[in-house]
Amino acid sequence: MKPQFFAAIHQICDEKNIPYERVMETIKAALATAYRKDFGNKEQEVEIILAEDSDIATVLLVQEVVEDVENPNIEISLAEAQKMKKDVEVGDIIKIDVTPLEYGRIAAQSAKQVILQRLQEAERDATYEMFKNRENEIMSAQVMRIEGGSVHIQVEKHNVALGPKDQIPDEKYYNGKRMKVYLDKVIHTNKGPQLSISRTHPNLVVRLLEMEIPEIAEGEVEVKSIARDAGTRSKVAVSAEDEKIDPVGACIGQKGVRIQSVMNELNGERVDIIEWTKDPKEFIATSLQPAKIAEVIIVNAGDDEKVRKRAAVFVEEEERPMAIGKRGQNVRLASDLTGYELDLYNIEQLPAFKEKVSEMIKSTHRIEDKDLESASADKELEAAEKSLKDDSGDWGSLTKAVTNKLELAGHRNLEDLEGMDQNEIEAIEGIGKVSAKKIMKEIS
Repeated sequence: MKPQFFAAIHQICDEKNIPYERVMETIKAALATAYRKDFGNKEQEVEIILAEDSDIATVLLVQEVVEDVENPNIEISLAEAQKMKKDVEVGDIIKIDVTPLEYGRIAAQSAKQVILQRLQEAERDATYEMFKNRENEIMSAQVMRIEGGSVHIQVEKHNVALGPKDQIPDEKYYNGKRMKVYLDKVIHTNKGPQLSISRTHPNLVVRLLEMEIPEIAEGEVEVKSIARDAGTRSKVAVSAEDEKIDPVGACIGQKGVRIQSVMNELNGERVDIIEWTKDPKEFIATSLQPAKIAEVIIVNAGDDEKVRKRAAVFVEEEERPMAIGKRGQNVRLASDLTGYELDLYNIEQLPAFKEKVSEMIKSTHRIEDKDLESASADKELEAAEKSLKDDSGDWGSLTKAVTNKLELAGHRNLEDLEGMDQNEIEAIEGIGKVSAKKIMKEIS
């Protein structure tokens, strides 16, 4: 074959990221198929030789030497074989040159489609293997075009669509923009590998922290958990076994330069770094920063996997809005970060809460009245919490699901809703028309 042919093969390998040997095998297989179709049959074993000093591909028919021929497609008699090679013996393999005179033109027509199809398959397999080994990593990407709600980006010469749910809200995308994306998983399909990429995945924050903070990359500081509201705020819990290392300080960096680099990559998303502690009460209190927490009582420690962990959090009146956060974001992220369902109460309710717990524990005589927050008191604490809410009468007959949404929005009781019309109540996040009507009945 001419040198230009092999140069073209190398070019295809570079552009498609396919191994040279894989492409050559594909071409040889396609030429063998074309020969069998036009000059032989499917049973024949054919070998193709592509030499730089030859203008055409050489076709060799591979046959085994036998005494008595049963299948002439793959066998040749000893007598016939000795006519071509005198020292041949039974059991040897002989290769016969059967290259057709018109093979070059006919093969090109017959093999073209096969070569293209197999090259596409080889490209898909190579792409799949390349990306499969890089799942759960971040990759550099560039925006190529924007169509409707999807942003089409290029990730290492591979075009991928970034869907609306994987885009950071309010982030501006434009042709040529460079950014980091998180490769969640790679799926093998008939149409090629499908890459699931995201700008909203919580692990994008973790991988960015690994890039910017050597202590995390080297394992000196560990990311214990993360909660993310993409585009606005994330909370990351970190810890260090070495007492000499300040995990929070290491992540923030001098004058905040390290964490600022991460936030810049996330379109200005705020990233709060929180020190993880083994004590769940201390961890919960820290996770609700910047609000100051008066006390935390573990209602259910989650010993039973079927029961979600819960905690009662008590705050001063002026700290309550900050603890809840805008549209309940702060308490929601703290709940995701710690793994506890958090119920907020005013500090004035704490004595009544403890008193009810104490009474219930004494009445059962199951534990001593010394540690109201022990694991043995989990059920009593949960019952006391429910009793406290039931006795308060603040929410009337509204369901727990509705009152939780109202409390997350910063409303403490029905009195806070007086004077609001139905449209204003429906504007509260999570409240629909049916719930709004029930609330209107309660406050009317």
